[in-house]
Order: sequence, then structure tokens, then C-alpha cells
Amino acid sequence: MPEYLAPGVYVEEIERGPKPIEGVATSTAAFLGETLRGPLLPRLVTSYGEYLRYFGNIFHPAKFMPYAVKTFFDNGGVRCYVTRIAGAGARPASANLAGFAVTALGPGESANETWVRIGPGSTKDGVGNAVGFRLRVDYWEDPARRPADVADIDSAPVPPTVSEDFDDLSVEPASPAYFAKRVNNFNSVLIELAAPADVALPGDDASVQLADGTNGAAVTPPDFDGSEDLAAPTGLAALDLDQFRSVAVVYAPGCDQDTARNIVRHCERNRFRFAVIDTQPGVANAAGLAPRNDVTDTQYAAFYYPWIHISDPRSGGRKLVPPGGAVCGIYALTDNNRGVFKAPANEVIAGAIDLEYDINQATQGVLNPNGVNVIRRFPGRGIRIWGARTLSSDPLWKYVNVRRLFIFLEASIYNSTQWVVFEPNDPRLWARVKQTVTLFLRTQWREGALFGDKEEEAFSVAVGRDTMTEDDILNGRLIVEIGVAPVRPAEFVVFRIFQKTQEAKS
Repeated sequence: MPEYLAPGVYVEEIERGPKPIEGVATSTAAFLGETLRGPLLPRLVTSYGEYLRYFGNIFHPAKFMPYAVKTFFDNGGVRCYVTRIAGAGARPASANLAGFAVTALGPGESANETWVRIGPGSTKDGVGNAVGFRLRVDYWEDPARRPADVADIDSAPVPPTVSEDFDDLSVEPASPAYFAKRVNNFNSVLIELAAPADVALPGDDASVQLADGTNGAAVTPPDFDGSEDLAAPTGLAALDLDQFRSVAVVYAPGCDQDTARNIVRHCERNRFRFAVIDTQPGVANAAGLAPRNDVTDTQYAAFYYPWIHISDPRSGGRKLVPPGGAVCGIYALTDNNRGVFKAPANEVIAGAIDLEYDINQATQGVLNPNGVNVIRRFPGRGIRIWGARTLSSDPLWKYVNVRRLFIFLEASIYNSTQWVVFEPNDPRLWARVKQTVTLFLRTQWREGALFGDKEEEAFSVAVGRDTMTEDDILNGRLIVEIGVAPVRPAEFVVFRIFQKTQEAKS
């Protein structure tokens, strides 16, 4: 209570009524897989060009991360976290230059094709001395095109794939131009710099080529689980960090079944994420697909078949790629245009020019009940996703949009009601919490996410003596029961037509 000791007028601010619940993002995806180069910590990218800048281009015919990211953005994706996976023993390229330790941003042999040059800064003080030092970094994706001599860099017939120029850097930690501030923390997409506290300002031009970067052993399913080292988390373990909690969809392009199971377990444990799973390529016997047996029976994942052909952005030819990247993009497109309650199906896959296998109505009649979402070609209507089922055998959770709607509701309520913890557990709090949740669900009902002509048909919120015993209250438990009626997709549309004859007039 405030103190009133001296006579006068006191103006106070108080809180009454509900607090708003903010809906969480549902379209942010996380992609896990091998890349040509780049950091191991998940990195947010918002375009295919940004992905190429940080992680490089296509580097192996059986690695599909660049294609997945491209089809994601082509189909309406807005943002995704790229989580690079490297094999055991992978080491970053490095070198020492003019007292500085230069290290590639991530492990791999590709960074060995990097030239680093250092010298006086271009800005001069009043007596002609350089204010700071200049750092130039040049990287060639194709080793055959990298100049063998540093003197040939500026005149090389093929320019660097990535070129960076940091001028007037300082060695003083208090300076805004301090090299660690301007180069590290992803300001450079290629390297990081480190130096002892007494490092001298470089006075002469010097250069070095990074070396000793290795790819390590072949990537295995445990590598996707990643390291839980807080100093350098990787893989799925890194996605558990609070800074990546906005991730709502998780996908590993072209992964095997063991990795798919690891991803599903991650989503089940997190509770606020959904997994997209691809079929393996070359599965001609579609009727034999049984993902609930081969992967798992889960309400937190959806399975898609078959693979799709796209135009290879590098060669221009046809390329067979897994469909999950495009599916994640369509999830984002549907969420942003309609809402998470709309089934992400009956949408054209942009960029798809052919299918690995054509599926007809009879074959889909076998696959659909087994949780296989088919991608089909329809003459005059393009190539479309023609299924919206999860891998769950529980009929309550068989639709993707129902599961993702509940994820959205639960995550939004969880994130926006943290203020309730340690508040006095009395009827005033109960009324305030009920009003808070009711206003949020009312908005969702009006937007079409919940089924019912009236508000009371769409949802219910109960809190108080009906939901808590005296023992609950004495033990600090506030229990709120929320019932919602989700909308389900019109999966089977039936028109019944009959012949009507005019009745005889009396």
C-alpha cells in the first residue's frame, strides 16, 4: 500500500480488467541438415539470397537443404531458422595473421578457399597515419577459381563468391569501431576475429589463406540431436534455447526414418511444435507406405508423398527434391492468408513441374486413412497438396489444422499469462483470468477458428470452486478449464442430386 503522510493530491496508476493475450507466430520454420558452410548455431534467414550468403549453394546431389529453403520461400515462407548439422570431428578452417586469430564461422573444408587480407585503414589522421586497420575477406565456392596468389585477387577473372571489406577497425575495446563488435556476431558471414588485449595496430599489408578445415565423419541421426553444451549448442538441442522458441514447424529435408523419429520426439517434448516428414525417394509401391509403423504414431507430425521435380536454380535442369520445403512454405502461406485453423491443403505447389509418381484416386483411397498426405497432379489445376492428416490414429487429432490450432492456442495462452504466477489466488484473480482467456477465444471464434453459431457453442472457460478444491488452493494451484470446438476441414464433399418431378395438381 502506498503511504499518505503529507496532505495533497496523489495520482496513481492501477491495473484492472483483463490483460491481452497475443497470438504466437505459427509459420516460423526450422530446417535441419548439412550445408556447404556456415555457423552451427541456428541462423534466421528471410530470403533464399540470405541463405546463400551464410550457408552457400548446392554442394552435393544427395543433400537438399538449398532446395528446401528455396521451395519454402517460393511457396510463401517468410522466415526460417537454418540449423546446420556437421559430422563428428568437423573442424573450422583457421589461420594467424598479424597477431589476430582468424577462424571460419563454421566447420568444413569449404572455408579453406578463403583469403584474408589485413593492412592500414584508408582514413588518415592529421599527420598522415592510418586511423585504424582494414580487413578484407574473399571466398570462392569453386576451389578451381580461387587465385593461387593473393596479388591476383583484385584482377581474378572470376570474382569471389562472397567478398567482405571492413575498414577503419580499431583495437581499442571501448571504441565503437572495435573489431570484435564490427566483425564478429554474424556481421561477417565468413569469419570471426580474436586477439590478445595488447595486440598492436597492423602497420603493413599481410595476407593468409585459411587452412585445416575438415568436414568430419558422415552425418548420422544422433548428430541431429546435437550438443547440449551451453557454450556451443547444435542441432535439436540448440532449438530448445529460449531465443528460438518462436519456431513452430521443424523439418529435415530428405532425412532417414531414425532422424524423423528424433524430430518427432523433439516436437512432442516441446509441445508447441509440429514436424513435417518426407517419404523416402524411389517408393514406387505407394500402397506399401505405412508411416505410422515406420516413423511413429503421433499427432505432432504429418507425412507427405511423393517427391517433386523442380527447376534446378544452378543448372536449369530438372531436379528431384523432397516436398517438405514447399509444404512448410504452404503452411506459412495458409497461416498468414487465412489462419492456422485452415487446413494447409488444396494449394498449388509453386515451382513444381512434375511428380516422381502420379497418384490416382484409388491409390489415395488406400494412403489417406494411413496418414499419408498425397501430392497430386490435376489437369488444368496444377500440382497440389491433396491431404491434411497427421500421423495420429486418434480420430480427435487426425487433421493437421486441428493439432496446429491447439498448439497456437496453448502457446499463446502459456506465453501471455505468465503474469498470473504468484498473484493472490482469490476470486478477483479468477475473474480476471477468465475474462482474459474469454476475450482471446472470442477473437479466434470471430475469425473463424472455432465452430459454433453462438459464443457459448464455440468455447467455454471455467475457473473457481468448480475447477479447484480447497486442497488445490492451499497448495498454490490455479486451475482453469478451457473447452474449444475447432473447425475441421470439409475433406469429403458430397453433392446428392435427385430427379424431381412436378407433382400433379389437384
